Amino acid sequence: MEKRHPYADATYLVIPIMAAFGVEVRIPDSEPTIVTPFSTAVDAERWIAEHRNRVSAASSLQRGRWANRPTTPRRDQHSQPSSA
Repeated sequence: MEKRHPYADATYLVIPIMAAFGVEVRIPDSEPTIVTPFSTAVDAERWIAEHRNRVSAASSLQRGRWANRPTTPRRDQHSQPSSA
């Protein structure tokens, strides 16, 4: 089965947050996250469109990358420097 970009099936929802706006991003099998802040709902919608375009471009350019993605984090992403 071919793996897809992690955000390929994401859904987006503009939500009001106090005097600004946020975008709730939901990815299947993950907890939702909220991207903030946006001054207007139009700015939030623009971010959604740009994010979808980036995901689409990354998916088409790196189609094989998602199928070969490691299942464990790379060491350099989560390692702590030693205090020795």
